[in-house]
This record gives sequence, structure tokens and C-alpha cells, in this order.
Amino acid sequence: MSDETGTPGTPAGSPGGAALSSGSGPRPEPLRFFGTSWVNHDNGYAARRAGVAVGSLAAAAVSCLVLRFAYDGIQIADTGSFVTVLIVAMFAICSALAFRNTWEGFGKRHDPQRQASLRGLLAIGFVGSVLAYFFRSLTEAPGERLHREEYEKAREEHERRTTRRTGNPSKKKRRR
Repeated sequence: MSDETGTPGTPAGSPGGAALSSGSGPRPEPLRFFGTSWVNHDNGYAARRAGVAVGSLAAAAVSCLVLRFAYDGIQIADTGSFVTVLIVAMFAICSALAFRNTWEGFGKRHDPQRQASLRGLLAIGFVGSVLAYFFRSLTEAPGERLHREEYEKAREEHERRTTRRTGNPSKKKRRR
């Protein structure tokens, strides 16, 4: 990502950076294709979202074309209807599972061990993952809600930790 997207370490008040006090405090985590433009919806955020939507839809179309060629290859090989149905069902089920897994990943962090065990299934169902990316990009940057919640929580915690008390606490009058 370029500096205009507000990479971590961007000074406060600069384009793409979050409004942070004198460079201290939490920094927003950059999203793929968006950098930190998702924080304030600036630096071409809308164009990036449109580009992600078009790109992911095009990737899904190309992926379906590749699957169509694979299907034609199975037909040419004359493996029989059972194998054909099995392969089509495998791609359909894996795509549905990949869609669901990717969609849930936009709302909560996945367990890395679970993701590692699902890697093969998600690779087979790549069409579902790309379609989830497309549908999410119609409403927000994919993963924006999760990152925004985490960022707001981190900012609130930082403000609570850095809020200074006034006066000497030992001189306070005690109520009885």
C-alpha cells in the first residue's frame, strides 16, 4: 500500500490516518485493498469498494469458467455419471462451506488451527470465498465491521488508561 492509504505510523491528522492525539494510541489495522481508508472512508474508499466488487465478481466468473472446463474434461474422459455427480457435489459443498467460512470471518477472528485444517476444503471451494468477498463489498469493505469494533474498543481502552486524575487523592474528603 502507498503512504496515501494511511499506513501504520501515519501522523495524526494526515490523510488516511486516524485522528489520534500526537501519534500515540492504537493504530487502525489495514485491510487488504483498502489500507486504513476504511476508518474515515477517505482516499478513494468508494472507488476501492467498487473495484473490489467488480474484481471479485470477475474472479468468480473466471473461476466458474475454469470449473466448466474441468467438467468438460470429465465428460470427455467418460468416467461415468457417478464420478461426475460426485465431483460436482464436492465443488458445490466445498464452495458453500467456503462461502460460510469467509462470511463468518468478516465478523469474528478465526481460530488459526481450524483455518489450517480447512485449508484444502477452502481451496476447493474458492468460488464461494470469492462470492462472499463480492457480496460483502456491496455494503462495506470486507472485514471493516470487525476491524472497526476492535479499533473503537482499543481507542476506548487507551483513553481510559491515559485519562489523568486531577488533584491529590489523599486530600479528598471522605464521606461517612
